[in-house]
Amino acid sequence: MTTMTTMTTMTTMTESALELVPVKTRIVTPKDDIGDIIAQYAKEGIGPNDVVSVAESVVAITQGRVTRPEELEPSFLARVLCRFVPQKGSLSSVYGMQAAMNAEGEWRVLWAMLVGMAGKIFGRHGLFYELAGEQAALIDDVTGTMPPFDKHIVYGPADPDGVAESIKARFGCYGAAVADVNDLKRAAVLGISKGLNAKQLAQILIDNPFGNASQKTPIVIIKNYGTAAQRVTARE
Repeated sequence: MTTMTTMTTMTTMTESALELVPVKTRIVTPKDDIGDIIAQYAKEGIGPNDVVSVAESVVAITQGRVTRPEELEPSFLARVLCRFVPQKGSLSSVYGMQAAMNAEGEWRVLWAMLVGMAGKIFGRHGLFYELAGEQAALIDDVTGTMPPFDKHIVYGPADPDGVAESIKARFGCYGAAVADVNDLKRAAVLGISKGLNAKQLAQILIDNPFGNASQKTPIVIIKNYGTAAQRVTARE
């Protein structure tokens, strides 16, 4: 029987309580399939009105989108540009920056950095991550994800919308999502199945019910989402 920890959150979308159920798993590796992991640990708890959300780093790990720092060869440009990223950012390390350059192209990253610096002079922040490519914002440097992959660099997942659609189809649930959430009240839904609203789901997950470290709860079932959404539609 799957062990689940339950927490309840209020959402302005539904004006009613949604039940968020984190699901405990074992350590997930590149040898795993994310659908099989959900089937093994969460299948019994998934209903037709539920949304299954999965942490993006775990999806990426099952896709083999990980590398060890020693497998990278940092360039002179990576060593320079990483100095301009705040320390809390994954690209502040030379290896994180090199990983971004490998994924998005070094000249694109350089151009984004130059435009981002110019933008800050005029009070426009965040241009670097807007222009440097998706992976620049999604890469997790070492210590940025669950053990034993805390000694790896983890890229963002490939085709997160497709992953969400495959989960929905396999388990017959109301929907599915691949989410990037942290403890700093930052939440982004990278992939969703058709019919879901990414911003609404991100708000529901804002308190980070995922536990990617010792908790090993990278799957969160949003119970009764479909029922709540139907009630809102009926009122409109």
